[in-house]
Amino acid sequence: MSVPTTDQPSPGRRVPVLRTRRGPEHTRILGVGAWRPERVVTNEEVCQHIDSTDEWIRQRTGIEQRGWADAETSVVDMAVHAGAEALAAAGVDAAAVGAVILATVSHPYQTPAAATQVADRLGATPAAAWDVSAGCAAFCHALAQASDLVRGGTSEHVLVVGVDKLSDFTDLSDRSTAFLFADGAGAVVVGPSDTPGIGPTVWGSDGSQWDVIRNRTSWLEHRDADPAAVEWPALQQEGQKVFRWAVWAMAPLALQAVDAAGITVDDLAAFVPHQANMRIIDKLSSQIGLPEHVAVARDIRTTGNTSAASVPLAMHRMLAEGQAPSGGLALLIGFGAGLSYAAQVVVLP
Repeated sequence: MSVPTTDQPSPGRRVPVLRTRRGPEHTRILGVGAWRPERVVTNEEVCQHIDSTDEWIRQRTGIEQRGWADAETSVVDMAVHAGAEALAAAGVDAAAVGAVILATVSHPYQTPAAATQVADRLGATPAAAWDVSAGCAAFCHALAQASDLVRGGTSEHVLVVGVDKLSDFTDLSDRSTAFLFADGAGAVVVGPSDTPGIGPTVWGSDGSQWDVIRNRTSWLEHRDADPAAVEWPALQQEGQKVFRWAVWAMAPLALQAVDAAGITVDDLAAFVPHQANMRIIDKLSSQIGLPEHVAVARDIRTTGNTSAASVPLAMHRMLAEGQAPSGGLALLIGFGAGLSYAAQVVVLP
């Protein structure tokens, strides 16, 4: 028996029209917060575990020191501190937050997302909450999501936190990574604006290079194995491949983000790239053709590579120390594991 089909409604039948939401035309970052570890780890301390020197680390990466959280401090703890400061800076009550997005790769639980605990501890319940796993690009991904949520009318305010505790996943005996990774959290509150405050996001990925930055082993390898036979899934990285990719592939992306925002590099007040390596930052700045008046974030010198936390942490420091002006335009760009990348121009709060 065949059943007749038609694209037209039956005669006399009312076709319901779904109701949709529409938010404000523009969004902006309303406030920034940060959390940094009290413990300062020098290059000399790192070199106790690897065959290297303070001079070599400074020359190759620009890192002089980094911060490691203590064993009792979790990714959630760090995110709560940064989120609370961002909310206070924005003058937004946690109860007014409609969504909490946590950018991280170091929450030690596959599920549930750390964001739900952060929302609860800040008093943002019953806000929607989820984690974004896009490596060092995750904050810029999450910022794009937050802006679209506000513009779409789904949430009036969104808290975005970039947080990583990479000391938990660092092999101190690995000469290629032991000196790079660090811990920290940076957060922003995104809300409505009368004028454009967050430009279009330019993003993408290259999964053909998924193994360039990755965990050493899969969790499945730990399930039935002898613990002595399987290495902890510490982070590993092919440094030279990452360096070449970051310098030559990310400069065009940065310029695309500037063009998408309808401005030129001369209009920028600050450049806030992922704090992966000082040489990458300097090369990127040169490739983009930044004018001398543009302040460049170099937070990596004393903070190290904090993955998803690096962009908001660097932005927080630039504002706190007067390196970049409130109301100025800043180009943000994150890039890393995946390989994933994202960039946008924002108005600094």
